[in-house]
Amino acid sequence: MTTRELVETDRTAWNDFVGANAYGDALQAWEWGDLKASGGDWRPLRVGLFSADNEIVGGAVMILRRLAGVGAFLYIPRGPVLGDWGDAGQFQAVMSKIKEIAAREKAAFVKIDPPVPCGQTAVVQMLEAAGFIRPRDLDAQGFGGTQPTCVMVLNIGGKQDDQLMAEFKAQCRRNIRIAQKKGVEVISDTTREDVKSFYDLLSVTAERDGFGVRPESYYEAIWTHLIENGLGKLFLTRFEGKYLSGALCFKIGDKCWYVYGASSNENRNVMPNYAMQWEMIRWAREQGCATYDFRGVSPRRRQEGEDAAELEKEDHLQGLNRFKEGFGAQYIEYIGEFDLPINQARYWLWTTAKPAAQRVLRRVRRSKK
Repeated sequence: MTTRELVETDRTAWNDFVGANAYGDALQAWEWGDLKASGGDWRPLRVGLFSADNEIVGGAVMILRRLAGVGAFLYIPRGPVLGDWGDAGQFQAVMSKIKEIAAREKAAFVKIDPPVPCGQTAVVQMLEAAGFIRPRDLDAQGFGGTQPTCVMVLNIGGKQDDQLMAEFKAQCRRNIRIAQKKGVEVISDTTREDVKSFYDLLSVTAERDGFGVRPESYYEAIWTHLIENGLGKLFLTRFEGKYLSGALCFKIGDKCWYVYGASSNENRNVMPNYAMQWEMIRWAREQGCATYDFRGVSPRRRQEGEDAAELEKEDHLQGLNRFKEGFGAQYIEYIGEFDLPINQARYWLWTTAKPAAQRVLRRVRRSKK
């Protein structure tokens, strides 16, 4: 096996490999690197592992970020991608090339979060033996990492509408029918101009739920690099002439992911999100997808005897969990994020000094309000 940095002529072969791989993810598509580069903060670097027959059997799309004072780091979202995570030789060959690039770029560390399910202890042991450690700054109150550690996945391959509906919970089916009866329109033939409508809804959602959003130009770049290349789709719902909700999904190979969702504060009783998810699932199936990934849910699940209402007060994501569970999706937990420190001093700056300084600045800003 040989490794080398990938070039433009490898684009199609790389995407074909990722799409066919059981652990392949849209965030490892070639175009994801282009998307991140479009904002100016990240630079994509790509590595491929080739067999004796010159077929890609592993590799990674990496994005490099530099910040003054703390240096650079390499992030491999939902990767690296290996033909066989049980093959230590493949892992070592890919990591050897990644370390070489990290040293060349003077990166403080390499961050990975492959979608390998929990329970594969041999993979975790292999990572730890290679020097990977758990990050200290994981988001325990959110989805558990840069990418969600816990997800809900629905198997849709080869299933007809009635088969899919039968797997939904009764309330979910009722809500879909309410939306249909009320006349909620799901718009799937969206255009670039519709990105603004989606962004307006996303801004409302962010204000309501208390999270930040990227600038509108980022979602326009998603259209350019992913949707126009067949790797994504934008959906909107409309009721009585008003847009009520929107969503962006990504896909590669036979897998689809619901990535960004947005909704208005109005007419929530007509259940637009249920109608939209149903059409997104059907679209993914028609595209030949075998799975529809609802992405992030809370890592915390209700234990026997634990009061659901009390749990929801403590964990604001429980409502989101229930929404996704309603479609019959199955809970999957991944092994999560791992960091490979390259320069210990700079890794400390990134993971300890920088977050501490940011917390102080946030407190100062709040005190001035």
